[in-house]
Order: sequence, then C-alpha cells, then structure tokens
Amino acid sequence: MNKTDKIYIAGHRGMVGSAIVRRLQKDGYTNIITRTSKELDLKEQSAVRDFFAQEKPDHVVLAAAKVGGIHANNVYRAQFLYENLMIESNVIHHAHENGVKKLLFLGSSCIYPKMAPQPLKEETLLSGFLEQTNEPYAIAKIAGIKLAESYRRQYGSNFISAMPTNLYGPNDNYDLNNSHVLPALIRKFHTAKVTNAPAVEVWGSGSPRREFLHVDDLADACFHLMQHYDEEMFVNIGTGEDLTIKELAELIQDVVGYPGVIKWNTEKPDGTPRKLMDVSRLHNMGWKHRIGLREGITSVYAEFAQSELAKV
Repeated sequence: MNKTDKIYIAGHRGMVGSAIVRRLQKDGYTNIITRTSKELDLKEQSAVRDFFAQEKPDHVVLAAAKVGGIHANNVYRAQFLYENLMIESNVIHHAHENGVKKLLFLGSSCIYPKMAPQPLKEETLLSGFLEQTNEPYAIAKIAGIKLAESYRRQYGSNFISAMPTNLYGPNDNYDLNNSHVLPALIRKFHTAKVTNAPAVEVWGSGSPRREFLHVDDLADACFHLMQHYDEEMFVNIGTGEDLTIKELAELIQDVVGYPGVIKWNTEKPDGTPRKLMDVSRLHNMGWKHRIGLREGITSVYAEFAQSELAKV
C-alpha cells in the first residue's frame, strides 16, 4: 500500500475498524474512506454497488460484521447468519467488480470445529462439527473465507483472510446482554466495586480456556498482512497463549480492585472447552504481539472507568 492509496475500512466505528484506522494514520496514510452504517447499509447490494462504483478504493479492509458474545450468538441466530452473509457477499463481490487491488477479510476463531486439536491450525477448518451456540456466525465467517478464496481462484483477485482470536480494547462493547466475556467481566466487577456488592456472578464453570489479543495488536498484524502477505490460506492472528476463564476473572477482579467473591453459575453454558490459536504462520512472517494481558486490561479498565457506562 502506498501512502496516497485510497483505503476503504468497512466498519470503521467498531472496535476492530477504528483500531485499523488508528494504525494506518500512525504511518501517515491519509486517504482513508469510511461510511457509517446509516450512510451505507452494507446489507443492501445496490447501495454497496453504487458506493464502490463511485469511490473506486484501491484497498479494502472488511471489519464490518454483526458480532456479539455467547448469549447473542445463540439467541439471534438468524440475524447473525443473514446479516454477515449479506455484508461479506456484497463487499467482496463489488470489490472484485471494481478492481480493488487487495482486500482483507476478517473472520473469527469460532470458525474452527468445537473439538479441533489444540492449538488451532489453519488446516483444521471444516474438519469437524462447530460449537452449537455460535454455529450460524461461524458458518457466515467460513463463507467469507471461501468467498475470498474463490474470487482469488476464479478471477485472480488478491483477496486474503485473517482469523483473530478473542479481542478486547478501545471501543469494545460493554452491554451485558450481548458483549464478550472480557468486557462483560470488567463491567460486572466495576459495578460490584462501586455498589459494594458482596459477590459477582460469572457464567459457567470457569474451566474453559481462552486466548485474548488487544485490538491494537490485531490492527498492527492486519497492517503487516496488507503489506507483506498475498497467499490463499487464511492466517490466524493471536498471542499463542491462553488462560482459564477463572484465571481471567481473578485477573480482572485484581485490576479493578474488587474485594468480594466470585460465584460461578454452572447452569449457564461454557461454550467451547478451549480455543487457542496456532500462530506459527504469523510468527514465521516476522510478526508477534506486543501488549501483555495484564497491561492491556489495565489500560482498558482505566478508559472504561472514565466513561459514562461506569456511572452506576
């Protein structure tokens, strides 16, 4: 990518998209094209067609998606499947139609089979059954990978895909009804601290293991791939390190400074037992994450504590 190239970031107001915009601006990229969902509904084919025909971006990063945690994925199954299929189909197709030089599609680690060998290697995609609670979302993201792969094979389009692990960082979603585990725990422990609640309820048994990556590290990895990677196989993006949900809860409890106890609601689902990414391909390309988990959570909590959401 040249500094003057026109770069369209789909989903620029989300946690991932905003981090990618920050990373590009840091390196002096100024010709960044964005649209809010009100300005451009990516689910509407005619609107996406007109946008690409008018703007003719050189590069596209597809970070727009319908996303949520285990509860939202399980309850809003039709929405997660339909909306993500429409978004990726429209953007990828019209990127091809308008001669986009390079497109990066962003998926999710939930694409892997529930019982896939750990750590998760890219080659294990479609080798087993998916986790039921987020199967529609996973199927949509797998379709996106295959779309990028198929446009590459049929038309020679330089479309690549990357699969991030669990993310957190600035502009995260703290809504307890549809957020992911890390921001949900930050909000729960903060609220309990402010209200002097004696206990905090956490879903599940605490035994599943999860990997977490700061979104600024993800943005840096995406920048690296846009500059240096042009192959068909999608690439895992993560830290290659994980911990139990129990350990995560205790770490966040410590960072927040909440003195009460944790109560585990074992009637709630655990989800996939473990999701650790094999990031050897990315490491072999010369990229590795920089932000440690405690450091990242500390900075995120400091930001959250100053926000309107922190007021109880």
